[in-house]
Amino acid sequence: MINLHASLIGSNQRPEILDGMVFKRSFFITLGIVSLLVLAFGAGYFFRDYRSSALERFTIFASAYEILQKNGLKEIPTDGPDIEYGMIRGMLEAYGDPYTIFVEPTRHELDTNALQGSYGGIGVDLMQDSEGRWLLYPYPDSPAARAGVLEGDWLVAVDGTQILPETSAEELQSAIRGPVGRRIRLTIAHLPDTSPVEISIRREEIAIPSLTWRLDSDDPRVGIIDINLIAASTTKEIQDAVEDLQNRQAAYFVLDLRSNPGGLLTAGVDIARLFLKDGVIIQQQYRGRDVETFRVERPGPLSDIPLAVLIDGSSASAAEIIAGALQAHNRAILVGSPSFGKDTIQLVFNLPDDSSLHVTAAQWWIPNLEYSLSENGLQPDILVTPPSVDSSPGQDDVLQAAVTALTQEN
Repeated sequence: MINLHASLIGSNQRPEILDGMVFKRSFFITLGIVSLLVLAFGAGYFFRDYRSSALERFTIFASAYEILQKNGLKEIPTDGPDIEYGMIRGMLEAYGDPYTIFVEPTRHELDTNALQGSYGGIGVDLMQDSEGRWLLYPYPDSPAARAGVLEGDWLVAVDGTQILPETSAEELQSAIRGPVGRRIRLTIAHLPDTSPVEISIRREEIAIPSLTWRLDSDDPRVGIIDINLIAASTTKEIQDAVEDLQNRQAAYFVLDLRSNPGGLLTAGVDIARLFLKDGVIIQQQYRGRDVETFRVERPGPLSDIPLAVLIDGSSASAAEIIAGALQAHNRAILVGSPSFGKDTIQLVFNLPDDSSLHVTAAQWWIPNLEYSLSENGLQPDILVTPPSVDSSPGQDDVLQAAVTALTQEN
């Protein structure tokens, strides 16, 4: 079975600063070229007159298009954005920056939801069974649960549109989510009864947690906070997690940033501020601009708790800002293996159809770091190699090393 969390959000009109491998590849391009693409290849305009003044700047493409149009067995599609999307991807491939990428509308909405930490929806998980049916699993006290959706209900249609086995998870999530306060009409069946039932549900704001936390099973003095994404809500979530763990008698804390691809740069900086008393966190520079410095303005509310940070080769960008700044200020022990080593910033530009272009626009660095992040990744204070064949099943050697270092040191 495929288990998927239904989470989506709307997009903004202004560029959004994104430092991360949330979308693992991206390409840099100027707004001028973006504008040119919109003018040159806008729906209808392009197909009516490919010899327009804008298109004449792409003479090789214009010739290839004419040949295909006149000689191809199949007709060139004139409806939908497929041709434009292909042209954009080709341009970005030629541009050659692995972090500047084009993202189609549905994927862009999902990624934006995750980074903002909430979405307008009904609060359900989605799962596809062996027969290809999409099943609903409502959250407790969610709009879906209050409207009568039961665990394992078959989702037959959304607002009259049939849901088929080949309907993708992204298409389904996009259909279910939308503006808070607006109603959505679901046709469901309470299996094993396949009789259709129609339910109207008003969307509410649904939170998407970016982390989980727990007490260490072997040493309940240690609270473990596992952060999977650096989102706008993560700073507050960390404070809530620490408060809960302290109420349960935790005295030592571990931030687990393994397999964390990053997220929002500003959120990464704010999280570092939670744990630092003073100093510079990072500096950044956009092309043609002065260097900008992010500092700690006042001691953070968590600046005194004993702390270790876990990293690995998939810890990247905003996750590296947090771990690197804490290491550079001797604030936390870094445990694990070297991180990914991504020190660039992407701006997210929304295109007219709600797709987006993620543009590598700046670089950041940690002034007090004694080695090159991009060349080496963050270097842990305690290097723990991947589990050996002698390791016990389920044993987490990295976490165990961090707990030992924390409790012995304090």
